[in-house]
Amino acid sequence: MGYPDQRFDVNLSILFTELPLLERPAAAAAAGFTAVELWWPWTETPTPPQAELDALKKALDDAGTELVGLNFYAGQLPGPDRGALSVPGTESDRFRANIEVAAAFAAATGCKALNALYGNRIDGVDPAVQDELALENLVLAARAADRIGAVLLIETLNAPESPRYPLVSAPAGIEVVDRINAATGLGNAKFLMDLYHLSMNGEDLSQVITAYAGRTGHVQIADNPGRGAPGTGSLPLEQLLDELAEAGYDGRVGLEYKPGDRSSAESVGWLPAAARAAR
Repeated sequence: MGYPDQRFDVNLSILFTELPLLERPAAAAAAGFTAVELWWPWTETPTPPQAELDALKKALDDAGTELVGLNFYAGQLPGPDRGALSVPGTESDRFRANIEVAAAFAAATGCKALNALYGNRIDGVDPAVQDELALENLVLAARAADRIGAVLLIETLNAPESPRYPLVSAPAGIEVVDRINAATGLGNAKFLMDLYHLSMNGEDLSQVITAYAGRTGHVQIADNPGRGAPGTGSLPLEQLLDELAEAGYDGRVGLEYKPGDRSSAESVGWLPAAARAAR
């Protein structure tokens, strides 16, 4: 099979960041991409002015790029934060304030996947209390996503880079997916399978694909070591994506890697043009 048989999108929060946010959709389109995804772009606020939301939608529309994935507010990304929804107090409140804003923006842009980062463990707070708060907030997020016909994605990160983040294995992520679906009865919570993070955790990626491809709502890739473009490390990414397709996954694959010392446009040279433009 191989790369031309996959449908790829590019994450504009890690690639094309040499440009201002509103210029990135056009740059991605110039590089041949028809679909993009984003972390929550306004790291300082869960509720940006409507004019800023409208300006981003216009930039996406003008470029002819489809927004296929959007994170809920997750604090400072990139940075020390790894989500807000399980952090008692101000951060949890900010996540809740963001739910309807993010869902409305997703609805306006046609985005059908909303990603909720779980949040770091906090000193002095019982993990069980954080998990209870997380489930409350994830239920709210799942219901908001369902109202716009979207899925709610749950992502695992990796322990070396995110030591305080509790979801650092595929089974841990799937367990949260199951808890959300049991609580809502909606069935719209799905696993976000990030092959880079899972490889950093030392998991058997082929085994993860076999076990969880049917529960997966989105896939993200970067090579390991280094979190660079495919071919800069040792992960057999083409083989793994073939395994995903053979296991029945037919969704998009998001490019979520660092371009290194090249421009973002140069860093996607490994990917055939047909795979960048697949609808």
